[in-house]
Amino acid sequence: MSEKRISRTHQLVLMALLAATQIVLSRFFSINLWNLRIGFAFVPIALAGMLLGPVGAGLTGAVADIIGATLFPSGTFFPGFTVTAFVTAFGYGFFLQKKQSMGNILAAVLFSEIVGTILMNTLWISILYGTPFIAVMIPRIAQAVGMGIVEVLVIRLLANYVPQLKKAV
Repeated sequence: MSEKRISRTHQLVLMALLAATQIVLSRFFSINLWNLRIGFAFVPIALAGMLLGPVGAGLTGAVADIIGATLFPSGTFFPGFTVTAFVTAFGYGFFLQKKQSMGNILAAVLFSEIVGTILMNTLWISILYGTPFIAVMIPRIAQAVGMGIVEVLVIRLLANYVPQLKKAV
């Protein structure tokens, strides 16, 4: 038992704090275009993945999406985006909970960008607006590449502080 286990209450408080931070970053400090979103809302979700694991991160992402869409809508609520939020956050937790090596970071970001941004969110936008999947996907690939590079750099920087964060929580 080299690693201390945090209580459920502590986990819930941490999840709530990270969800609130994600809502603020995604709703107020992101650039939102018709089918593109550029910002740093991935940071609290990646931290949730590192600190809480796959399920905790997934729940944090899903709750943040539901509350954010309810309180600060930027379009119609569509449950598919909540599924994407859960799946991508789960991926961060799956790849980053135990080890934050560069390989794990790359795997987490590739999973997030390919499965979440390029495939799932493109499908939801295509369904919502009745546009062809491929037509929507082309500009989203460019966004995924750009954001993927930013995510790798930022998560690598955050990974340096995870041991201190784990001690603090």
